[in-house]
Amino acid sequence: MKRIYLIGYMGAGKTTVGKELARQMNLSFIDLDHYIEARYHKTVRQLFQEKGEVVFRDIECKMLHEAGMIENVVISTGGGAPCFFDNMSYMNQTGTTVYLKTSSGELAKRLELVKHTRPVLKGLSGENLKQFITDNLEKRDPWYKQASVIFDAEKMLTDNDVNEITCELKKLL
Repeated sequence: MKRIYLIGYMGAGKTTVGKELARQMNLSFIDLDHYIEARYHKTVRQLFQEKGEVVFRDIECKMLHEAGMIENVVISTGGGAPCFFDNMSYMNQTGTTVYLKTSSGELAKRLELVKHTRPVLKGLSGENLKQFITDNLEKRDPWYKQASVIFDAEKMLTDNDVNEITCELKKLL
């Protein structure tokens, strides 16, 4: 039985790497945000806006525990999921956690391109975006560092890079 949880900041490549890792290891793949959206018939953004962060984090925790009962799966979590309730402890107890570690500078480059799809980044760009990411990484670092595997996901520009990353991860897992 394999259960792999991918954690890290938004833009770290959790979904991209997760899909490829699951394919290479012949495992199922779950993106926790999509799992929540399918269950609640609303986007994560809508849930956040309508119910607030406290209620959303409770929903996220319940859905993580539900998805965590599935065997032979790679689960890509939301960036904040490890930082609430017992989520990090739960993931470490029920599977292997992998932190896709990426610098704030690289994350800022990646997120600059898609910030219109991330409401929390609205109105941020350049140094402000990088500083926002740096501040959040500092807050989340204590949880992220509890991962079983800390993996450098800095270089992820091409499909070949993603393939190399997943091949390296496979060896570690």
